[in-house]
Amino acid sequence: MPDKNHNLSICMLASGSKGNAIYISDGLTSILVDAGLSGIEIERRMESKGLCPEDLDAILVSHEHNDHIQGVGILSRRFNLPVYINPKTTKAASSYIGNIQNIVNFETGSSFSINNLKIHPFSISHDAEDPSGFTICLNNTKIGIATDLGIATAMVKEHLKDCALLILEANHDPDMLQNGPYPWPLKQRVKDRTGHLSNEEAKNLLHEVQHDGLKHIILAHMSETNNTPEKALNVIGQALTNRNSRISVATQNESGTLIHLK
Repeated sequence: MPDKNHNLSICMLASGSKGNAIYISDGLTSILVDAGLSGIEIERRMESKGLCPEDLDAILVSHEHNDHIQGVGILSRRFNLPVYINPKTTKAASSYIGNIQNIVNFETGSSFSINNLKIHPFSISHDAEDPSGFTICLNNTKIGIATDLGIATAMVKEHLKDCALLILEANHDPDMLQNGPYPWPLKQRVKDRTGHLSNEEAKNLLHEVQHDGLKHIILAHMSETNNTPEKALNVIGQALTNRNSRISVATQNESGTLIHLK
């Protein structure tokens, strides 16, 4: 069950090109950041970690790509959950998520709260209508989420400072992408400024935002075709100077461990 001491708990339910969902709770308020698997699969993965789907309070949506919104509509309707989403993403996603009773529009760049959780959506560079990364704060503890971005802008770096936990894209190894089976236009899309971060780019980003209080780094949205956990950890791990930081890889096919931030 979620921690009842009002500390943040995080579980990567799924991460990759086939579906993404992150569970975050302070013990009283529980949200999903994206719901890119089927509703029943998200429920199954939550339950496998001792988490109760009925305890969810909201779904927060980063952008309209199907691997981030597949289960949004069904979960919202099944559990009467408000969906926090910006207006451009609402318009782009409407045909996929269907009729939702409670849409709460946020503006990218403007903070808002879901009960005690303070959310700040910030703009990222990705080929969607108005994609957002997020920081989520409880008291003085901050989580940073930056996946699905082609470049790490100065704005991204600024928002990801001072995080206790960082969920960071490590999508591809450039050589594996270049020599792999993707058709050329798709290779170009991945490498583009509105595509996805490589291991090397993620390493450079981590190097700039790491600090003594960064306890956990979770590498996310890893390509099953163009990367391996070993390559990502080897490259990105070079940026770490704090021995107290733990780095792990989120996977597509099973949920990660439930992390409690103290």
